[in-house]
Amino acid sequence: MTIPPGKSTPVPEAAQSCGYTDNSNQTYKCTLKPGLKFSDGSTLDSKDVKFSFDRNIKIADPAGGSSLLANMKSVEAPDPQTVIFHLKAPDATWPFVLTTGSAAIVPDSYPADKLQPSDQVIGSGRYTVKSYKPGTQTVLDKNQSYTGSDPALNDSVIIQYYKTSSDLALALKNGEVNIAYRSLSPTDINSLKGSSGIQIVSGNGIEIRYIVFNENLQPGSNDAQKLAVRQAVAYTIDRNAIASKVYDGTVEPLYSMVPQGLQYATEPFKTQYGATPDVNKAKQVLQQAGVKTPVPLELWYTPSHYGPVSADEYAEIKHELDSSGLFNVTLKSTEWNQYSTAAFTDKYPEYQLGWFPDYPDADDYTASFYSKDSFLNDHYSNPDMEKLLAQEKATTNTTQRQQAFTKIQDLGAKDAPTIPVWQGKQVAAAQDDIQGIEKTFDPSFIFRYWLITKG
Repeated sequence: MTIPPGKSTPVPEAAQSCGYTDNSNQTYKCTLKPGLKFSDGSTLDSKDVKFSFDRNIKIADPAGGSSLLANMKSVEAPDPQTVIFHLKAPDATWPFVLTTGSAAIVPDSYPADKLQPSDQVIGSGRYTVKSYKPGTQTVLDKNQSYTGSDPALNDSVIIQYYKTSSDLALALKNGEVNIAYRSLSPTDINSLKGSSGIQIVSGNGIEIRYIVFNENLQPGSNDAQKLAVRQAVAYTIDRNAIASKVYDGTVEPLYSMVPQGLQYATEPFKTQYGATPDVNKAKQVLQQAGVKTPVPLELWYTPSHYGPVSADEYAEIKHELDSSGLFNVTLKSTEWNQYSTAAFTDKYPEYQLGWFPDYPDADDYTASFYSKDSFLNDHYSNPDMEKLLAQEKATTNTTQRQQAFTKIQDLGAKDAPTIPVWQGKQVAAAQDDIQGIEKTFDPSFIFRYWLITKG
C-alpha cells in the first residue's frame, strides 16, 4: 500500500483492494493487481509477499523494520492473487504498516535467512539500484519493468552523502548537487536564502525532538518525587526560546508527543503546563513532593546524529533549567554509535531523542513512547495508558480514536515520562530549475524522488 502525495490515508498500490474481513480488525485481506513484475522481469505474486513478510521476521535485522510486524501472527497466500494477514490483536494501524519499508516485497529467490547485498537489490518500485557505495553514493535508475500507475518522472537519481551540513550547502552553492535535504542547519539555510539561483522549499513536517526520563535512574526517592521532577522540568523549559534562539524559527514549539498536522493531535503540555515557562508552579510542585532543590540532572545528548546544533539546543535547555534556581544540570554527550546503545540500556537518567515517523498516524507517536514495552526502556508503566492504547488500536472509528488519543495525550502529559520540545518543518534547498519538491512535503515524510524533475 502507499500514501498518495498530500494525503494521510493508505491506499492500495501493488494491491487492487485491501480491507479487514472481520469485525475485530484482526484479519486483513489484499487482492493483488494482475501482471505485477519485479525489476528483473520475473513475476510478482502472493507467494513473494508471504515470503517477504516471513523473511523479514525471521532475519529480524536490528537495522530493519521487523519490529513493525510484531503484531502479525501469520500470513497466507491461498492463491496467486490473494494475501491474508492474521494479526495477534486488533490493529487499526495495519494498513499504515503496509505502506512502510517493512512491507517491501522481494522475490522468493532471495536468501530466506540472511540479507541480500545492498548492490544486488531486486524490487518492484520505480527504480533499480545501479550502484551503491556505503557512506558515499547511491545511484538509482528508472525501473523499466515498473507496472504501477505513476512511473518516475526522471530517468535516474544520484544520492550523494556528505559528512557535514556545511559541506552539503557548499556543494549546492557550487552547483555540484541539485537538492539539499534534511540535514541543513539553520545557518546553512539562511546562507542559502541569499544565494543566486537557489530556491528554498518548505512544508509541514512531523519530525520531533523530546527529552526522555529513565524512571529507575532519574532523581527522586519515590514515585511521587520523580513525577514532581518531571513535571517541574515541563513547567520550566522554554520551547519558544529554543525555536527562535537555536533554530532561528525553522522549528516550532511542540506541546504533545503527537505533532500538529497529524489527525488526533492535541496540545496537553500547553494546557497543563502553559505555553511559556512557569517557575513558580515548578517550585510549588517540587515543594509539595518534598524534593530538595536544586535538583541534580545528568542530561545527555548526542552532538551530530540529530543535526549540527544539538549542542546549542542542550546548552539552552541547561541555561533555562539552571536559571530557574530549581535545577543543577550537568550536560554530557557522546556520538550515536555509543549513545544508541547506552540510552536504552539504563545508562542515562535523562536524555535527548528524536523521532521520524514510521507512518503518519497518532499511534506511531503514542504507543511507541507510552507503552510499557516501549523501545525507550524508560520503565514507565501505567495500566490506564495500556488500556487506552489498546482501545485506539482496536478501532477504525474516527470518533472513538479521537476520544482515546485525547485521553492518551492528556495522561502522557500528566505522567511526563517524555517531554516534547519541538516539531521540525521539512525544508529543502535546490537549484532554481528543480521542480516537484513541494509535492512531496506532507506528513508521510517520504521524499518522493520520482516526482522531481529538472528544467
